[in-house]
Amino acid sequence: MFQHTQDYKWDEYSKFMPLKRASRGRKKGGKGSSGVVQCTNCGQTVPKDKAKKVTSRLSLVEHQLAKELRAQGTYISSPTVLKWYCISCAIHFKILKIRSASKRRERTKLR
Repeated sequence: MFQHTQDYKWDEYSKFMPLKRASRGRKKGGKGSSGVVQCTNCGQTVPKDKAKKVTSRLSLVEHQLAKELRAQGTYISSPTVLKWYCISCAIHFKILKIRSASKRRERTKLR
């Protein structure tokens, strides 16, 4: 199709290449390497900008007890738990849904 010569420029022909997703499945844009994280569930190494980050608060005290303590003026801290999921685990745990081909190109929040 195209010969790889010195005058070959990828940018000239990249506009003809199809894109499955507008973001190419990542958040980084054109920043280069972004580092890696491990999936919380399966342990797979995933690029940080491709992995799905889930932040949640962990309650250390039962709800009823916490309610009574707060009424008395006690401060109860709840640590933040940060989890990273690979795409396959995020789909399995229903953090992400598989979208149709036309919806994949839309830049909207998934959650």
